Amino acid sequence: MMNTNSFRLAAMAAAVSVALVACGNSSEDEAPTQQDPTSAVFSLGVSDAPVTEAAEVVICFSGIELVGNGMPPQRFTLGSDDFTAETNDVCRDEAGNVVPNSRGIDLLTLQGANAEALITGATVSAGSYGQLRLDIADGSYVELLDGSRQPVRVPSNQLRLDGPTLSAGGTFSYTLEFDLRRALVNPVGQPGFIVQPRGLRLVDNSEVGHLEGLVSEGFLLDNQCDVNPADERAAVAAVYLFEGADVALDGMSDNRSDDNASDELQLPYASTGVFFVNDATEYRYSIGFIAAGNYTVAITCDLEDDPEEVDEILFLAAQNISIEAQQQPHQLDF
Repeated sequence: MMNTNSFRLAAMAAAVSVALVACGNSSEDEAPTQQDPTSAVFSLGVSDAPVTEAAEVVICFSGIELVGNGMPPQRFTLGSDDFTAETNDVCRDEAGNVVPNSRGIDLLTLQGANAEALITGATVSAGSYGQLRLDIADGSYVELLDGSRQPVRVPSNQLRLDGPTLSAGGTFSYTLEFDLRRALVNPVGQPGFIVQPRGLRLVDNSEVGHLEGLVSEGFLLDNQCDVNPADERAAVAAVYLFEGADVALDGMSDNRSDDNASDELQLPYASTGVFFVNDATEYRYSIGFIAAGNYTVAITCDLEDDPEEVDEILFLAAQNISIEAQQQPHQLDF
């Protein structure tokens, strides 16, 4: 027989459970309630390492799926609930109509440690997911520095990556990092650009750090790099990140595809451009969402690096860096 105190505790627990269900959402910092010990809280954002010569790279996101874990896919359609990002009117079909349930994001505004949320604080079933899938809607495009626009396509309109493992009772924030210098290709004989999964990294925010730095004008001039570009959106140099310390300059590779990989050269973990900042009269670079560990950072003035080709890159100098998780951006200057 239930005593008075037990009855009161049960009633309070039921009230809390009802309140949480009515709310329909939980913040990114909240853990799942004890009433559902098999769930986890999941958030997902997107970020970017930029290409060297583009004004905008707009990708039209429409939905996310967590696939596997011995259950039907868990799907999130943008704008359909409190967990997902609001839609906007950026993405248009060929007739100029707004694509439903889409959000167009200019990835070039999300450099370094900056990211934009697609899912915030969604409660999902805990477990290991074989894939994370992002649906890409019509209307994605690249705007070049001359103002012209080229369409961006994604094979099967969906990006597929290895999925996360979400332990029961945990709160997880992930970021999908677009390394556009590897992911964005302009195939010969085909219209526009294609985004391929090989330049994407899905990372747990609790396990990553960020890198940023300055490049002196003297260094650029000494190495015959361009300075004071006519268009500040154009890179003057490029910085590459290689896994492990003390990677030799002559052992570093360009962003070639795995099909063209060389046993003698190490493919980069990530790369980015160095850009002139007029209001600060500085040359800056940044790479975000890097898995904690030891790396070699190298700089070059060679900007031609087509991921579909084999390009000869002359790396000028390199330094070691140790990236620690959940720290302020690490500073490394040249």
